[in-house]
Amino acid sequence: MTRIQTTILLNPQARAARLGHLAAAAATAFALAGGSSAALAQETTIQLDTVTIEGAATAASGAGAGTGTGDGGLVADGYVPRATVSATKTDTPLVQVPQSVSVVTEQQLEDRNPQSLLETLSYTPGVRIGAYGFDPRFDAFFIRGFPATYTGIFRDGLRQFGNGFATFDIEPYGLGGLSILKGPSAGLYGSSNAGGIVDLRSKRPTTEAFREVETQIGTNDRYQANFDAAGPMNADGTVSYRLTGVARDSDTDYPFSPDDRLSIAPAFTWAPDGDTSLTILGELQRSRSGGTAAYVNVDNRVTDVAGGDPSFNDLDQTQGRIGLEFEHRIDDVFTFRQKARYQDLDIYSEYVYAFGGPVNGIVDRGSGVLDQTLGGVVSDSQLQAEFDTGFIGHKVLAGVDASYAEFTNKEGYGTASSLVFDAPRYDVAVAMPEYSVASEQEQRQVGLYLQDEIAIDRLLVTLGGRYDWIRTESASGTPGDLGDRDEQKDEAFSGRVGLSYLFDSGIAPYVSYSTAFTPNIGTASDGSAFVPTEAEQYEAGVKVQVPGVNAFFTAAVFDITQENGVFFDVNVDTGVNEEVQRGELRSRGFELEGTASLGNGLSLIASYAYTDMEIVEGTEATTGRTLSSTPYHTASVWGDYTIEGGVAAGLGFGAGVRYVGKSYGDDENSFENDERFFLDAALHYDIPLLEGARLQVNATNLLDEDSQICSSGFCYREPGRNVIGSVRYRF
Repeated sequence: MTRIQTTILLNPQARAARLGHLAAAAATAFALAGGSSAALAQETTIQLDTVTIEGAATAASGAGAGTGTGDGGLVADGYVPRATVSATKTDTPLVQVPQSVSVVTEQQLEDRNPQSLLETLSYTPGVRIGAYGFDPRFDAFFIRGFPATYTGIFRDGLRQFGNGFATFDIEPYGLGGLSILKGPSAGLYGSSNAGGIVDLRSKRPTTEAFREVETQIGTNDRYQANFDAAGPMNADGTVSYRLTGVARDSDTDYPFSPDDRLSIAPAFTWAPDGDTSLTILGELQRSRSGGTAAYVNVDNRVTDVAGGDPSFNDLDQTQGRIGLEFEHRIDDVFTFRQKARYQDLDIYSEYVYAFGGPVNGIVDRGSGVLDQTLGGVVSDSQLQAEFDTGFIGHKVLAGVDASYAEFTNKEGYGTASSLVFDAPRYDVAVAMPEYSVASEQEQRQVGLYLQDEIAIDRLLVTLGGRYDWIRTESASGTPGDLGDRDEQKDEAFSGRVGLSYLFDSGIAPYVSYSTAFTPNIGTASDGSAFVPTEAEQYEAGVKVQVPGVNAFFTAAVFDITQENGVFFDVNVDTGVNEEVQRGELRSRGFELEGTASLGNGLSLIASYAYTDMEIVEGTEATTGRTLSSTPYHTASVWGDYTIEGGVAAGLGFGAGVRYVGKSYGDDENSFENDERFFLDAALHYDIPLLEGARLQVNATNLLDEDSQICSSGFCYREPGRNVIGSVRYRF
């Protein structure tokens, strides 16, 4: 799967026309399905623990709880994951997967009430958030030290494009959970991140009626209303629906940036029998934030002086998607699946930025304006076969996925009034810059893959290989003259081999080797095209799923080498965001994670990660150094307890601590970021006299840790204390 980029400025009427293509795309998606059908994946006779997993799924079922690949493929019991289709594109239990996989379940989302994708990932080992401090524009994160913002986000198993400012906004209230695959996953997913991928699971229709309304109020004048409704649409329950919505009006920590949103996500499922299902998933969302959230830097320290301007700080984004998931069990051996999605976003931004620190007490500033569009189609068709050859069991998956993406970009730059550093004033109008730079890119990708999960008694062997063909066409210049289009063709093989052994005790050690290949969209600051990124990983670990105990533990050691990776950085001299490519990086480390939901109302998450991220080949000043803003040590623990009996029944408490160790503030390792502790908390009460009613308060950074984080030599202010109170009613 791949992304594409193009550069065109669209007026409001043109934007509306682009989003109007969603309806046409739905018809196209139906045509792609072409009479195929879908079904729940089967168990092999050797996988003895599958029956136990199905029991856990039933216990966890509810609004959006996954029960198999046909229902999103995320099976969990409370905080504890059992299986996720993201790991192998099949229903293989997690304990049998020879790869480190973390899962954020729906129950975790409900208890922690995250307000962004970054908050959702904040307790996942090996995932680094906050490298750019508080910035509502992007969900910028790293997996095992590698930036995953552009190449590491998938939704419902399909690639979600991203480039420049054009990244899809993720609304956590619309998620039923998410899976984080650590290390290269190109053997199944094609173009993807070397450190891993995050696969978001959309909320889906349910066969039982479910309705929920919620209001929230919080820090920074935050007001939000949510609703979620699902259930059958006919008497025999063969057609069901789900409709999820969010309306938010909010300020943020940055004085000139709002965090406003309107989102609606409809979904429908048709399941005429136990062998066939068709699900349609859609979304239309409008978000408004700020063009910058940067503060003036002085001597590697962030100050209280905002570099932006209230009269010229806007980021307006409209995005939409519509797709299908079709599944049919042909017989006891074969199952066919097909997914397809059309996705599109338009983004417009105005911003003012500071030219470095104050000189003689004066801070010079520049201005910028951009208009970007990003859209395209992704699809994945699979045929799965489960059979035995003598005493050897096979689960074979053959597939072809394809994508077409188009990115357009138009930018202009100007000047803005200077600031007196000791007494800044923001009362001078900013002139609108003229567009002076333009580019456009298109990318087409086709990949063929084959995977065989082999079971020889309790020895499990996973073999997978994939070949990709990518063609990229690009042009750049001025809005009136883009010049000739350049064409770049790339192709590569990627794969994975893994061994694991499942003991009767529930302990499963494993080893694996995997590779990644990522063709890069975009160009460097000098106009040169990026070359493809390649990576390989060696991993070994152990997973523990103790029979009779609702808990899951994992430990993994890894060694990843990546060549020609593209990073999202800030130019220290101008403060402008730009992409850069580095020669070779190597990440080594280990991770520990445990989750449990016990029968006494107590649920726990605990994790630790050690990451050594070395710049093996960079500039003369950075070679052999540690990548900036990459701490060696991170750890977290979260617990939630609900009283189940007595006069206090229904009262619950949650608390968590996140530790971020020291890191370097630039790639030359000339100065350090301090270690930090962040305390989070929750209080909730299910009102006994009003069934379905719940009061909840969540706080992040409860102690208001006042700190900064510096990446690539530029420093950012981290998010302050955030408290949100909510009232929810389910009926």
